[in-house]
Amino acid sequence: MFKSLEEIKKFIADNSISMLDFKMVDIDGRWRHVTLPAARLTPELMQYGIGFDGSNYGFAPVENSDMVFIPDLATAALDPFAAVPTLMMTGDVMVIAAPSNRPFDQYPRNVLKRATEHMRALGIADKMIIGPEFEFHIFDSVRFMNKPQYSLVDVECREAYWATDEINDGQAILHKRGYHADLPQDRHYDLRSRMCELLDSLGVGVKYHHHEVGSPAQEEIETEMGEVSSMADATMLVKYVVKNAAALDGKCATFMPKPLYGEAGNGMHVHIILQKDGKPVFYAGEGYGNLSKTALYFIGGLLKHARSLCALTNPSTNSFKRLVPGYEAPVTIGYAMANRSAVVRIPAYAKSPMSKRFELRNPDATCNPYYAYAAILMAGLDGIVNKVDPAYHNWGPFDFNLFDLPEVEKSKIDALPTCLDDALKALEEDCDYLKAGGVFPERLLKIWTLRKKKELAAMNGIPTPAEFEQYFSL
Repeated sequence: MFKSLEEIKKFIADNSISMLDFKMVDIDGRWRHVTLPAARLTPELMQYGIGFDGSNYGFAPVENSDMVFIPDLATAALDPFAAVPTLMMTGDVMVIAAPSNRPFDQYPRNVLKRATEHMRALGIADKMIIGPEFEFHIFDSVRFMNKPQYSLVDVECREAYWATDEINDGQAILHKRGYHADLPQDRHYDLRSRMCELLDSLGVGVKYHHHEVGSPAQEEIETEMGEVSSMADATMLVKYVVKNAAALDGKCATFMPKPLYGEAGNGMHVHIILQKDGKPVFYAGEGYGNLSKTALYFIGGLLKHARSLCALTNPSTNSFKRLVPGYEAPVTIGYAMANRSAVVRIPAYAKSPMSKRFELRNPDATCNPYYAYAAILMAGLDGIVNKVDPAYHNWGPFDFNLFDLPEVEKSKIDALPTCLDDALKALEEDCDYLKAGGVFPERLLKIWTLRKKKELAAMNGIPTPAEFEQYFSL
């Protein structure tokens, strides 16, 4: 938004801004924040930053956990949810060192920056353009509790086909019939429109929004495509806006991949384009999908590393409750034209050279977007460098419904992990492509895997109501 300190200080004075809210990203991909009076924005702060204890953010220890946050003025925007006039911005994290500070190599924004620098150093492209699709649910209320003697998840959603008699007005959406549902069934239409207006005011362009397949208020907002680093920042803004706008409306929003049993899950499909010198890298004008060899090799890299990628693009136990057959979520490793059952899909409608792209369909929004987008890029670059042709590895093209294959045929096709444990094992066995060019530090991958294993062990130790139902009477 701003290019200089003088420009932002003038905006602060002209708009009576009282506070500056600095938003930092922890290892899991959550925003944390610290707020300063606007008068504290000085040349010294821009040079030396604001100190904080990085050990509380989940990163691997360094020789000094004292770090500094340097705001990125280009990301500044008015916070629409702050009662006191507040300018919020994200930025970068540095390790305090002599003679000068250095970028903290584990910080998510820094990892993604190194991935794009690695891409340019290889001479493959100078820009990665992505377009995430954001799926989420809006519930009227939710309660959840886990105690030794009491387990509970209680969701209220007036839009759902299972809504109670007290709140059912005859406009509930039938099971799996929510795709593009119209008024009056689409109860959150105005709320989604307000979300999109807020995103636009924050510099995040919206392509469209609509009701998704899931009957219980499953929604989608698809943003305009943009450069990968700015889109990672935009991903954080989308989650911030959706959750806060829903809360202001007395609702609760979630990006959980599978919040409801038997319902469609929430993905975060990522559309991908590479450009070099302003020209498309993926367009050929002939061949399968009009894709260039470079595009096919990029797809080959995604498929080659699909299992280990899941540890970063689908890093929750809940992620793998979405990646099951029957809900348009991918379960097998392959690519195809316009086939939503393939993990890599080539949209048939993207015909022009500049729009020629494909989408990776397995990611979900429990990921840290900076790590996930960096890992996706690194997998694709590895495919290009090593000329990984997916056609030579039985990865497609699969121009048929992969869910309808006989079991014998399914067994011949590589599959995505079915649980977080398998994804973490795959990451441990297949991570060299992430470390190329020093993009992902080894200690970051180790601490990530260790944290996720601890999380997995804790989740596996909790009895569920479904287990009572299945095993109580045995």
